Amino acid sequence: QVQLVESGGGSVQAGGSLTLSCVVSGYSSSGCMAWFRQGSGKERERVASINRAGRATYAVSLEDRFTISRDNAKNTLALQMTSLKPEDTAVYYCAASLAGTRCAYRDYDWWGRGTQVSVSS
Repeated sequence: QVQLVESGGGSVQAGGSLTLSCVVSGYSSSGCMAWFRQGSGKERERVASINRAGRATYAVSLEDRFTISRDNAKNTLALQMTSLKPEDTAVYYCAASLAGTRCAYRDYDWWGRGTQVSVSS
């Protein structure tokens, strides 16, 4: 059974930084992985995705502030977030897929429960 557990969320002031981590168990680590987020009253949106080789794609509005990375040997996924803004406040979810291509466009098979990020002005 694949399980994803996020950590690293918290409260930070605007301009600050946070790094989220996701530990994945029961996963072959050959597929796409991604971070999504959902703010209160908003639809879930893809933040960034990455394939096994480390090729990353980002939501256009976030690529200059966020960095996604993965460690296939440790089955972990990370998201470094800098210059945080109040509009970045959301629950952040880690996701994984069996498929390894078109990571930015596909549906994901497994999801974590999320970690809250709150950015105050």
